[in-house]
Formats: sequence, C-alpha cells, structure tokens
Amino acid sequence: MQTSSSLFRAATNQFSTAHLRCSRRSLQQFSCVRFSSSTSWPQLARSQPCISHKTLPRPTRRTYNSHVSHTTDVVFDDPHRPDLFYHLVKAPTPLSSLQPAYALSFLREPPPHVDSPVIIGWLPAQTIQETPSNAGSPTQERGASLQDFVGNPKFITFLHDTIRSGLKESVDEIWKDAALQYQQGWMHIHDQRNPPDQGRIGDPDDIIASVLVEDSVLRPETYQPMPSYRICTSDGVIQLTPGLSEYLRKALRKCNA
Repeated sequence: MQTSSSLFRAATNQFSTAHLRCSRRSLQQFSCVRFSSSTSWPQLARSQPCISHKTLPRPTRRTYNSHVSHTTDVVFDDPHRPDLFYHLVKAPTPLSSLQPAYALSFLREPPPHVDSPVIIGWLPAQTIQETPSNAGSPTQERGASLQDFVGNPKFITFLHDTIRSGLKESVDEIWKDAALQYQQGWMHIHDQRNPPDQGRIGDPDDIIASVLVEDSVLRPETYQPMPSYRICTSDGVIQLTPGLSEYLRKALRKCNA
C-alpha cells in the first residue's frame, strides 16, 4: 500500500541534490525547485520502509522567531493524498536553527509563520546522516521518512477544538449515524487512516477522542481528547471523515487569512 512516505523521500532527495549543486547560493534561489518530469511516483513508492509509529520523535525546543515568515514559494502536492501539501521553509524552524524543513499542511497557501496552527507537523528537507554502529564504517545518508515527522502541538489543539465544534454543528453524517447505532455510552472518534472493523475498538494511536452518546444523540460538550492519539503513524498522516475534514479545512483557511 502506498503512503506519504514515498513523497517524503522524493521531496527530500530532490531538495538535497539542488542544495549540493548550489551550496553557495541563497535559499531564495531554491524557489524554482520542482520534481523532474521523468520522476515516476509508482517507482518511488515501491521501496517504502516499514516504520513503527512508536519510534516517532517528540517535538524539541529550538531558538527561533515564531512570528517571522520563513516560507518560500516551493510547495509539493502529495500524489496519494490530494489534500496534503509540503511547504519548504527556510531556517530557523522548530526542527533546526540551521537547516530548512518541510511544513505539512492541508492548505496549498503557505503558512504565515513557523508557529502557525495550520502546520500539521515538520519533516527535514535535508538528507539525514546516520552514524553506523560499527566503528570505522562510513557514515550513511538517507532521505526523511515518516519516522522523522514531528507534530505541531498547536495544530493538535486546533484540531480538537474544531472537531468539537463540528460535532456540535452536526457537520458529519457519518458520526451522526454512528450515534444512532451506538445508542448509549462513550463512542470513539477514530482516525480514518486505519479504521477499525465495525463494533471493534481501534488502536489507541488512532482514537482521536471520545464523546458521550445519550439516546442515540451525540453530546459534544462531553468531548474528551485521547492523550495517546498520534497525528502521524506508520499508516500515514491524520485522515478525517468527509464532513469533519471539510469543516477543518474551512477553519484552517480562516485561521490562515
């Protein structure tokens, strides 16, 4: 199954090649970087790694001005997730004070600043050097992948507030119908990247929140975020049901305006 990890590798490899050839030029000149027309996405996706979501790194504190825009005109579309976009951002970023990074977003428009809640998370824009376990062995390089993803805590807070509001406004028929069948008790709001079978409980990493159902009606005021939820796992980046997905996108556009 093809996931976003293939795009991660392609994007970082493309940028790294340009960086090596133009190491003395300013980052502004990379605004013309685009994928080669000969690039075959299916071929790139064949060798995708199997990554455990348990290895995803935690966000780290960096020194940078969060309200200064470092975004560029470089943006990549995800060929397998048309709702996902990768924005190249100049250093400093939450990942590094020296290296550029990709900001993941559901919006094609660039984020206003690196601390914006419209940014889902971050991925290195450079190849990553790995020190071999055996002494004397040469250092190896690899492209960034899902295991290098670092989530944006402000997006997660924004996500929960938006879902709670969306449930209150009954914007998603899927969860309304689910409440009718559930009738009574606490119902889980699942991430659709790995939905459980009917009547089953999903993985803790894929349970976004729980909400009380009384007499087959959702009670949005009881919405409880799930602490174990992960915005990105080995199954990919967050994926909502259609109604909530569109509601979130509209809220992000308003925040980005």
